[in-house]
Amino acid sequence: MILSRIKPAVGGDPPAGLNEKKNKNRTKKIPDLEEYLQQRDYLGALTLLEFQRDVGEREEHADLWMGYGAFHLGDYKRAMEVYKTLSQKAECPVEVWVYLACTMFLLGLYKEAEEAASKAPTSPLQNRLLFHLAHKFNDEKKLMGFHQNLEDVTEDQLSLASIHYMRSHYQEAIDIYKRILLQNRDFLALKVYVALCYYKLDYYDVSQEAELKNLMDISSCSFEFAKELIRHNLVVFRGGEGALQVLPPLIDVIPEARLNLVIYYLRQGEAYNLIKDLVPTTPQEYILKGVVNAALGQEIGSRDHLIIAQQFFQLVGGSASECDTIPGRQCMASCFFLLRQFEDVLIYLNSVKSYFYNDDTFNFNYAQAKAALGNYRDAEEVFLLIQSEKIKNDYVYLSWLARCHIMNQNGRQAWELYLNMGTSSDAFALLQLIANDCYKMGQFFYAAKAFDALEKLDPDSNYWEGKRGACVGIFQLILAGRESREMLKEVLALLRSSGNPQVEYIIRTLRKWAKENRVPLS
Repeated sequence: MILSRIKPAVGGDPPAGLNEKKNKNRTKKIPDLEEYLQQRDYLGALTLLEFQRDVGEREEHADLWMGYGAFHLGDYKRAMEVYKTLSQKAECPVEVWVYLACTMFLLGLYKEAEEAASKAPTSPLQNRLLFHLAHKFNDEKKLMGFHQNLEDVTEDQLSLASIHYMRSHYQEAIDIYKRILLQNRDFLALKVYVALCYYKLDYYDVSQEAELKNLMDISSCSFEFAKELIRHNLVVFRGGEGALQVLPPLIDVIPEARLNLVIYYLRQGEAYNLIKDLVPTTPQEYILKGVVNAALGQEIGSRDHLIIAQQFFQLVGGSASECDTIPGRQCMASCFFLLRQFEDVLIYLNSVKSYFYNDDTFNFNYAQAKAALGNYRDAEEVFLLIQSEKIKNDYVYLSWLARCHIMNQNGRQAWELYLNMGTSSDAFALLQLIANDCYKMGQFFYAAKAFDALEKLDPDSNYWEGKRGACVGIFQLILAGRESREMLKEVLALLRSSGNPQVEYIIRTLRKWAKENRVPLS
């Protein structure tokens, strides 16, 4: 291709197009700071300011603008250092103190933020910041005082909406966001906030509207803030992976961090110490305290912890803001579950079960409530929907499922559950359940097998009497034509394994009947 050149690579007259390009390049100018700021290109603005500083061309109020750019990029630590340096200068503008307080607030330094804000002159920004600090400190008196100072301007109303959201007043927050959106339809982030509020109110279909996709499509590449939130959410989405490394430093930064750390510890059985001193203020905190107390109460057999859990669940489920939400109804179901009022449990669980068809924990509780009311057919079906190996290996699950099998005349399946368990105290307890329930339901063959196994494990007990009764029961079923005559061989084998003196008399009686009725026993 080089050998096929038509025009020389060096020398000769330049083409006309090249001259035009050069002229255009001469007319191009470097964007100034104001252009970068108007385009919200804070990275570009910071780069320009640093370049001007390095070449000695200082922009007016360059340090203030560097702090502003760093803040809006989400680099709050850098912004704080800039404002701290400015605050130590004699000619420091007084508004720097409130800017410094804002950076400290977003870094979780609430006490330091309040101290810095107190040095700033009264302004709407200072009032908004102190409003949020009062919420962080749970100071209702100050909160209401700063609330009264808010005006009907966008910034103040957005601040009020965020407080409503954090206090679980989602409908009030939606009303504010929608009112602002009517006048500012290009405020796309507000559509996300509205969607989040609807999500919290359990209106999932509304929260999934297409505005979220629009926002993602136009997001800027310099959209780098909220790194802590992203790290927090990654831990949640990964089922707790990295929780101990990521969540502890975020406890005072992201409200949900403490709750998700408690959930992680709850799964590890170590949640109570983390949450025992937490004074709940939101429904989620009340629910989590209820769950932790319920788990601990069941684990150590503490009635006091179960009562505390029941009260927390009732507080949330009975509140006006939560009574018609899915978590609220689940709380009422949990409250009645602890009170063993299973008819009421089913009323609440039935109202939300369409949302939890494939949820193993929900199905576990739902099936238990069904079984407790004697609806064993439906309970068995729901138990068998569960896929979690952890739940399926739990004795509570195994014992309830075995009972359902027996009550539905499937004693063989209950016996197979026992055979798959291995040797443990839970296996012994399941044997007792199978023996007694099968006997009660007239499934004497599996009752006899269970009593036989119990007798071998504990020869000095009275399990022989249960085994004897079950063997006689099988014989009665054979006489009534409800059991196969071939079953008599199994009965004789079970009887021979006992050392009780009554065995020989019973065996003689059964053999005599078998001989008279031509039933082969060999």
